[in-house]
Amino acid sequence: MMPCMSSPEASQYAAIRARDARFDGRLFVGVTTTGVYCRPVCRVRTPLARNCRFFANAASAESAGFRPCLRCRPELAPGLAFVDSSRSLAGAAARLITQAVHEGRDVALPDIAARLGVTDRHLRRIFAAEHGVSPVDYLTTQRLLHAKQLLTDTALPVTQVALASGFSSVRRFNAAFAERYRLSPSTLRRERESGGNERDGALTVRLGYRPPYDIAGVLRFFARRRVAGIESVDEDALVLRRTLGWRARHAGGTPVAGWLAARFLPDRHEVEVKVAPSLVPALGEVMQRLRQGLDLDADPALVDPALAALPGAPVAGVRVPGAMDGFEAAVRVILGQQITVAAARTLTQRLVDALGTPVQTPFADLNRLMPDAATIAAADPERIGKLGIVRQRVRALQALATEVAEGRIELHPGAPLEATLDRLRALPGIGEWTVQLVALRALAWPDAFPASDIGVLDALGHRDARRAEVESEAWRPWRAYAVMRLWQTLET
Repeated sequence: MMPCMSSPEASQYAAIRARDARFDGRLFVGVTTTGVYCRPVCRVRTPLARNCRFFANAASAESAGFRPCLRCRPELAPGLAFVDSSRSLAGAAARLITQAVHEGRDVALPDIAARLGVTDRHLRRIFAAEHGVSPVDYLTTQRLLHAKQLLTDTALPVTQVALASGFSSVRRFNAAFAERYRLSPSTLRRERESGGNERDGALTVRLGYRPPYDIAGVLRFFARRRVAGIESVDEDALVLRRTLGWRARHAGGTPVAGWLAARFLPDRHEVEVKVAPSLVPALGEVMQRLRQGLDLDADPALVDPALAALPGAPVAGVRVPGAMDGFEAAVRVILGQQITVAAARTLTQRLVDALGTPVQTPFADLNRLMPDAATIAAADPERIGKLGIVRQRVRALQALATEVAEGRIELHPGAPLEATLDRLRALPGIGEWTVQLVALRALAWPDAFPASDIGVLDALGHRDARRAEVESEAWRPWRAYAVMRLWQTLET
């Protein structure tokens, strides 16, 4: 029997029947006859309405006693969109928990509360009100889903999977897995799909996104800024490849370096990612960085209506290309001060050629790493200046590099937003335009808006930054997406 068509359950069941990918990550269905919960895009036979229970997140489904579907794999669903509003406190806490889990770090709720500027008790209260589960239950679900993906997509030993997912011991990991999923990690490993490991040792993982997604716009953005040696873009094949190097948080700061290749699968609303074996110890971090770099967790249902009044024809599913390395993005922004995109790309290329570290990859056009903060901080200023970078920007680059290398500034979405922006503003040679673009790309702030940007002003048809700031009020809290769309209007 179908539920009353005016009920919320009817709309949710309609989304399940239609396998509507727009609800992926925002709706899960538990089936009482099987004890399994699925994504709305699951390809199994649609259950009867009377056997369905609907949940806003995976943690709620697991708290109700359902275990994840092994076919549609809830761990592949896109995550929470960042909403810059009063509700964002609970959302920001969820994002910080997820990020810490993927980085294999311990999660202390009092620390998260302090970072968000609230008490531990208040955080627990608003989290439960917004998400329907406690932060502890949410944390456990995120750890188990991350472990499930590692067990399914990699050949990592169970011990490493447990530690990489934030469990303090294999015993606790096995117990939590058995309690929630009613099977052991080793049993899931035996049932996993084949083909996750390539002949060269690379791993293949998949990441989901909510359609629509402006794939062409994102790849065009990266292609225009492509620096030889560290990245390549094939717009026809829908493939982005690049090198990565940084100190892995969950591995105690151990340096890791390698490459990844991301290929969009529009029919599946997924990105297939091949990861170098050298990056496996930090696979969770790599996945999180790529999610942010490709803005896979955005929710077009929230963003697109806010952009409807922008100049030019509307484009569905606009994304903000972020940063797989926040420091790299900030360096590019500084080098782009008061010059064209092409000129900034040339300066970045010279910096990579001069200070970048060689790295081996299977691709002839990928052979270097972007220089890290410690390298740029320690470099001779005159050597950087000889690359054609003016003295003021050399000072800004090295000041930022010093702060990042010494841990006083963090450039990733989990960093405290206002404190980070204030620290950036205090550095020499860094003005508000730079601060806003770093917030847009490195910190994934959806409301970042560089009002003085020439491209933004040209797209708006005037050169008045104050007027642009006033006009941008209509696009809150998604002004970063408006910036991307305005830039796109200049390309057509």
